[in-house]
Amino acid sequence: MFEQQPEDLRFYVKQLATEALERSEPSAWFEVLYAEAKGDTAKIPWAKLTSHPYLQDWLTNHQPLVSGQKALVIGCGLGDDAEALAHLGFEVTAFDISQSAIAWCKQRFPNSAVNYLVADLLAIPSQWHQAFDFVFECRNIQALPLNVRSWVISSVASFIATGGTLLLITRVQDEEAEPNGPPWPLSESELKQFDSLGLQQVQKLVFLESEQIDVKQVRIEYQRHNSLTSSER
Repeated sequence: MFEQQPEDLRFYVKQLATEALERSEPSAWFEVLYAEAKGDTAKIPWAKLTSHPYLQDWLTNHQPLVSGQKALVIGCGLGDDAEALAHLGFEVTAFDISQSAIAWCKQRFPNSAVNYLVADLLAIPSQWHQAFDFVFECRNIQALPLNVRSWVISSVASFIATGGTLLLITRVQDEEAEPNGPPWPLSESELKQFDSLGLQQVQKLVFLESEQIDVKQVRIEYQRHNSLTSSER
């Protein structure tokens, strides 16, 4: 099934996501993809077996103080970003909705200090509320449809402790019209939801990588300076 050119793999991934959406299970396709890969990283289109270059660049240039700091990696995939943070000294929790992905992480890094867990971004544990000093979100929001987008953004924002940082990598689009996906690039109005949830944008870098001229890749650093009010939880 996966002995294909990259564009065929992308088409298959889009097909899986579309079928899951039609079943009203928008995130179920991740487990199908990882399970059917059977340990072959070439069958996971985003598996680079190294930390994301935009994350690594941010860590290199910011050199965060990590003593006693807790980090969370959302949709951790095969674990490379989580391992990079653990290597710096963060106490890292990393989760993915795919049980196969988490098992793969534990197989790749059997002696890891990272706490790898199966969890759903649409049903997050209550004990994670404002529990992390650094949160890394890379392209998970854009992989979920617009009808759950506000819910997902609220979940991501809820992880960040007062004084904590969210590093977000995602595609964005210039217009507000509903994008054709998956993936579904975020709009400016969706990004502004983070502001309404108590996060302040510190830095935004734009990377022109897409063949679509109206779609850009961005890395945004947010910080939480105040706790959420009860009405924002």
